[in-house]
Amino acid sequence: MEEVLDTYEALYNSEYPVLCMDEQPVQLRKEVRQPIPATRKQARRVDYEYERCGTASVFLFTEPLSGWREVRVRDHRTKADWAIEMERLLTTRYRSTRKVSSSATI
Repeated sequence: MEEVLDTYEALYNSEYPVLCMDEQPVQLRKEVRQPIPATRKQARRVDYEYERCGTASVFLFTEPLSGWREVRVRDHRTKADWAIEMERLLTTRYRSTRKVSSSATI
């Protein structure tokens, strides 16, 4: 565990960036009724009922040492979707780096 903490305390090196990634499925919902606006005496009121509009997958990529982050939303959550997102990052943002690592591999 200490090695991971040492990684985050290291100085940023653009040739060897540390990339962290997370993915999460989300449910897309739409309100069925219009919320009642807030007044001076009452907070905004929202009904709990909703209409389900499908699902999506949210990918978060971040470099904790540089402060960079990016969020991508995809219709699916498959191994191919993950590979497509990683390929996109490696061919655009990281095309001139020597090695990209995660805190899990250090």
